[in-house]
Amino acid sequence: MKKYLFLPLILWFSVAAMAQDSLCIRLDSLLTDPMFETSQVGLMVFDLNGDSALYVRNHRQMMRPASCMKLVTAITALDKLGADYDYQTRIYYTGSIEDSTLVGSIYCVGGFDPMLTNDDVSDIALRIQRLGIDSIRGMLVADQSMKEPLEYGEGWCWDDDNPRLLPLTIGRKNVFVTTLAEELARNGVNLEGVRLMEGRVPNGARLLCILRHNIGTVMERMLKMSDNFYAESMFYQMGYKQGDVRDVTKKLIARQGLGHVAYKIADGSGLSLYNYVSVELLCRLLRYAWRTPSIYRALIQTLPIAGVDGTLKDRMKGTAAQNNVRAKTGTLTGISSLAGYCTTADGRQLCFAIINQGVMRNATGKAFQDRVCKMLCEYKTNTDNTNLTNN
Repeated sequence: MKKYLFLPLILWFSVAAMAQDSLCIRLDSLLTDPMFETSQVGLMVFDLNGDSALYVRNHRQMMRPASCMKLVTAITALDKLGADYDYQTRIYYTGSIEDSTLVGSIYCVGGFDPMLTNDDVSDIALRIQRLGIDSIRGMLVADQSMKEPLEYGEGWCWDDDNPRLLPLTIGRKNVFVTTLAEELARNGVNLEGVRLMEGRVPNGARLLCILRHNIGTVMERMLKMSDNFYAESMFYQMGYKQGDVRDVTKKLIARQGLGHVAYKIADGSGLSLYNYVSVELLCRLLRYAWRTPSIYRALIQTLPIAGVDGTLKDRMKGTAAQNNVRAKTGTLTGISSLAGYCTTADGRQLCFAIINQGVMRNATGKAFQDRVCKMLCEYKTNTDNTNLTNN
C-alpha cells in the first residue's frame, strides 16, 4: 500500500523533470544557430517559485553586461537607499539682508539630481525674492563637491558622446548657476558685480530650500529608456551616502553567495568596457529583488515591458512574451543583453539573464533573446498528467 501512497508524488516529479528536459532540449536547439560559431552566449533561466535553475549555459563566464549593468545599480540602490529615498539639491545663503540687499552669497549644492529643470531654478529665484531681496552683493556659487572631480566613468570610450558627470546640472549641462542668475535678473533682482563661480558651501550658511525628486522617478527613466546619465547619478548617490559604491555593490553580491567571484564593477550604467559580470550574478540579484517585496515593487514598475514601452516597445509583439516579459536591455558594440522577469503559461514566475558577446549585428542578439523569451512564456512547468495511470 505504501508504494501506491507515494506513486502520485513520484509521477509528479517525473512529469516536472520531463517538462524541464523538454525546455532544455528546445533551448539547446536555439544554440545550434550558426551565429554561435563566431559569438558566445551566457544564459540562465531560474524558477523563482521552485527556487531552482531550469537552464544554464556559460552561466559563470565573465562577460560585459552593457546596460544590464543598470539592474545591478538599481537593485543595489533600492537595497541600500530604499524606495522612499529622495535626491536633494540644497540652496543656502550667507551674510545679511540690509535694505533689501543680500550682502552675502547664494550657494547651490548639487546632489546629482538628473531631473532638475528651468522650472526648479525659477522656484529658487522666487524663494530668494520672498526673503525681501532685490539686490545681491556677493557671489552665486555652484557646489559640485558631492563626488570626485572626474567627469567621465572608468573605462568609458574617449570618442563616445558621453555626458559629463557633474552633480549640479540642467539638461546635463553645467549651467545651473548661470540659469539662476538669468532668472533673478529677469525678475528684477540687481546682480551688478555678482560673481558666478564654483566653490563649497561654508559652515554656518543658512538653508533656504531643498529641491527633491524621488528615486523611483529617476529609476523609471534610467531603466525604461536606458538613460546612462540617470544611472550614473544613482551610482554616485550610493557613493555619497554609503561610501565606496563599488564596495557597497560587492557586499550585496557577497550576500548572494558570490563574494568569492572577482566581478568587476566599474560604473553604474554599463558604458564602461571594464565591467565584467555573469548571467548567474544577474539572476541572483533578480532573485533577491523578487524575494524582497519593497525592492521588487519598485523595480518591476520601472522595467521595460515587451511590446509595450521603453526599450522593449517594438520587441516580441504578437507573441506570448508581449506584455509579459519585463526586462532590461543592453547594447554595446559586439554586446547584446537582456535580463528580467516573465511568467510561464501555467503561471510560474521566472527570472532570466542573457548576454550575447561577440555579435557584430545587435539585431542578431536581440532576435535570439526574443526567441528565448517567447519559449519561456509558452513553457508549462507542470505538463498535463491526466492520462497517466497506475497500471
